[in-house]
Amino acid sequence: MVRDPLAEEEIMGEFVRLESDKASGVATIRIERPPMNAISKQLAAELSEVAGELSSSSEIGAVVLWGGPKIFAAGADIKEFPAIQDKPEAIEFSTHLHNALLSLENLPQITISAVNGYALGGGCELSMATDFRFAGENAVFGQPEVLLGILPGAGGTQRLMRLIGITKAKEINYSGRQVKAAEALKIGLVSEVFSDEDCYPEAIKAAEIYAKGPKSLQYIKRSMMEGLALPLQDAIKVEAEAFGDCFETEDRLIGVQSFLEHGPGKAGFNRK
Repeated sequence: MVRDPLAEEEIMGEFVRLESDKASGVATIRIERPPMNAISKQLAAELSEVAGELSSSSEIGAVVLWGGPKIFAAGADIKEFPAIQDKPEAIEFSTHLHNALLSLENLPQITISAVNGYALGGGCELSMATDFRFAGENAVFGQPEVLLGILPGAGGTQRLMRLIGITKAKEINYSGRQVKAAEALKIGLVSEVFSDEDCYPEAIKAAEIYAKGPKSLQYIKRSMMEGLALPLQDAIKVEAEAFGDCFETEDRLIGVQSFLEHGPGKAGFNRK
């Protein structure tokens, strides 16, 4: 893909950079904290800040999260752990990470993690906060916290079992073992596996397709995420509300008229 530099805007943090291409409707959240992209409290705060910027953007329809061509994120910054003195401080630390990942997970845009190299511990948890995970062929996932005598503190005990089922999630969390890309695809942890060099470009290609989709994509995502933890009778009420929201969009009129005139799949939407 060739990008027009004039169409891009950047928001820079020390460890997180947001690149928004309004021409394609795709943004990239780039993690840059060498050598291992360890997730510190500051990095988490910068993720929250970037998510806040994206959440109010009507020009961006899809987001790719990328740690670069070598490594996604090897985990939380263990160097910060000795400063945690007691249970309340540990809960505060975990809550800080949870809030950052929830801000990413709750974005209205469709989100894709492009995972090259290691996505361990907090890195695996970070990738699971996006809608999809595209993996390079040498990507490695895992929740190794048990090997440190602790447990995942940014959603690893919760999101993993929702993605791949409770039994396999228990085995991965209990053992702390690493999961290579091929197995991750087999168990449903990742959506696609590509060559390492194609991982990020393929994520961008997919994001561009989603970015051209209708406003209803946001309502589909919201309905599914909100309904996930609800009893069915409550979840279908969430769906009905979202269904109603769609009928207040311009895209609904465009889509229906296009279907009547040209058949399915030919509408050009404006995400309004």
